[in-house]
Amino acid sequence: MDPCPFIRLTISNLALKLPLAAKSSSSAVHPSSSPCFCKIKLKNFPPQTAAIPYIPLETTQFPEIQTLAATFHLSSSDIKRLASRSIFASKPSLKIFIYTGSAGAACGVNSGGLLAEVSVPLDLAGTQSKPCVFHDGWIAVGKGAGAGKASSAAQFHLNVKAEPDPRFVFQFDGEPECSPQVVQIQGSIPQPVFTCKFSCRNTTGDRTIRSRSLPTETSVPRSWLNSFGSERERPNKERKGWSITVHDLSGSPVAMASIVTPFVASPGTDRVSRSNPGSWLILRPGDGTWKPWGRLEAWRERGGATDGLGYRFELILDGSSGAGIVLAESSISSHRGGKFSIELGSSPTGSGVGRTRSRGGGSGGASPANSPRGGSVQKGFVMAASVEGEGKCSKPCVEVSVQHVSCMEDAAAYVALSAAVDLSMDACRLFNQRMRKELSHHSESLG
Repeated sequence: MDPCPFIRLTISNLALKLPLAAKSSSSAVHPSSSPCFCKIKLKNFPPQTAAIPYIPLETTQFPEIQTLAATFHLSSSDIKRLASRSIFASKPSLKIFIYTGSAGAACGVNSGGLLAEVSVPLDLAGTQSKPCVFHDGWIAVGKGAGAGKASSAAQFHLNVKAEPDPRFVFQFDGEPECSPQVVQIQGSIPQPVFTCKFSCRNTTGDRTIRSRSLPTETSVPRSWLNSFGSERERPNKERKGWSITVHDLSGSPVAMASIVTPFVASPGTDRVSRSNPGSWLILRPGDGTWKPWGRLEAWRERGGATDGLGYRFELILDGSSGAGIVLAESSISSHRGGKFSIELGSSPTGSGVGRTRSRGGGSGGASPANSPRGGSVQKGFVMAASVEGEGKCSKPCVEVSVQHVSCMEDAAAYVALSAAVDLSMDACRLFNQRMRKELSHHSESLG
């Protein structure tokens, strides 16, 4: 398998020094207790917000503790769009708007005063093959930043660099519940690499679910059901029995995702709640049987602006019984869809993606590095998968970092995980709504 070129643009090590005049003129500008913040913008990408720590004026060296403020992931097409020139467009650049005070509910714009704007030119040619540092150090900003006045200006520190981040890219050629083929995207010709088989065991719960599967695949061992899930019975208010198996081109099963805890409506509602989520077990073959690799929990977030699919994914430690490390926890809009992503140790916005913590008694020393079975922690991008909103045709596109794939089974595990996330959008659909036609059928047709 050949990867696609990507680059990872990171902005880190932010800090701000302020002259005495600025500190005495406004308490908001002296952010010892409430740091300043900035909005980081790159053309064609959503802006990102990050806090800026204050450093005493007399400090001559940057502190040893350095933090990531923002990350942008650029594909070859993104780079081409940024580099395109016209009479209306200038060279690509990163723009940073620095505000005094702390970011507020109104996206920070109305809660702080604009102190300065910083522009860092980006020459991205060659960055797909070798790292490039665009800036690392202090810049005089704000009033007094002109020639001969640097000593009276505020000082802003940042590091901007680009690094190669090649990825394997896979695309479902149909919805996961339709037992699609999965192709690898590399160049102009997609190459088939996997086939998927969806199945739905006939249950007494949600009578609207039918199977579109081929002959039944070997089921998950009962011992794993006991360890990681439960067979809850809530007539007409549960969805269970779904599984999807990923095969290589020889027909051998290389990964599976199976519901182990039914998706159940909370009492008196039509909603799968966060306090009682449904869950999938992601499995890989080993020693003649299926072995658990990861666990995905999903639920329906409350209505309003946050209405959507909430999720939590944890990596299961080798030889553990229920122990795991949470690698991703966030939500996806049920209307617009979005991306499920895992990025370790680099979540500047605090959304939960990339936070690594142990759960259920596991240690904090495992990650999907090199092999999804575990290893030493490697920070950075792991995977991302597109998810469409409810009622929309969803053909997930899955990106996986090359450093986390050493064999076809590694890639298949992430493909199975992305299918489980996509199917969770349906599993968490409100129970007073009709299921999508691919998953619904009248009970008279069941068998």
